[in-house]
Amino acid sequence: MEFVLPTLFALLAALSNALATVLQRRAALTVPQSRGFDPGLLLRLLRRPVWVAGVLTVVAAGVWQALALATGPLSLVQPLFVLELPLALLIAALWQHHRPSAALLLKLFVVVAGLGLALLSAAPSGNRTHVPLDRWMPVLAVGVGTAVALSAVGLSRPQGRTRAACLGTATAIFFALTAGLMKTAVHILAEGGLGAFLTSWQTYGFGACGVCAMLLLEHALQGGPLVASQPALTLGDAVVSFLLGVLVYEEHVRAGWWLLPMLAGVGLVCVGVSALARTESGTG
Repeated sequence: MEFVLPTLFALLAALSNALATVLQRRAALTVPQSRGFDPGLLLRLLRRPVWVAGVLTVVAAGVWQALALATGPLSLVQPLFVLELPLALLIAALWQHHRPSAALLLKLFVVVAGLGLALLSAAPSGNRTHVPLDRWMPVLAVGVGTAVALSAVGLSRPQGRTRAACLGTATAIFFALTAGLMKTAVHILAEGGLGAFLTSWQTYGFGACGVCAMLLLEHALQGGPLVASQPALTLGDAVVSFLLGVLVYEEHVRAGWWLLPMLAGVGLVCVGVSALARTESGTG
């Protein structure tokens, strides 16, 4: 029962993010394409009511995510966000008044079954709330450095799979870092109040990472086909967040023979997500 609330909150966050993805992608395709890093992209998108609605939905998702991270381990909560892609495709199909096909439902089932198998096998536990700065510094250096390098490579390439995959992976890293820092910031808010929250470095850290993730996300959506950006974004966030939970927050997962069904579940998720991402027209 201890994981019921974080699971519920994470599912609500995934649903909100899925709706936001549909709204933001529709808005991103209505503005001129960016050849390089373009901060002005956000200003143009602000004139699109659909994009503003997507941002408000992201805020709602952030609230659900904060509640999930406050009540459960990072290595449980963030992998559940893999469900964003199948949920986004279902929402997009309903938005366009299309009945979801049997193939789409089968792919969705593969993702859900794989995710369930992986998480049940891993059985993440532990809910450490505070991580010292000296433990975060090397992680942030590696994470941000990798994301910046991937962004530079992606933005130097023409539109296509390489550009979209690099930007999608960089976005995923920033989303994972946002969640990792948010977890501590939420507990600081609960224990020390608003004053402590506003004076903690984690608050500004997750805010900065979140802004970088949002800006990169728009470039990733414009950068190339969804089949390249979405698996990198979806799987990258889950994997990096899982590693942060285990390595930074010292959460525990099963080992030994449990690794076999866990890896089988991860394999199913990868197959399902890759297949779903080919349904690019569903979010167009």
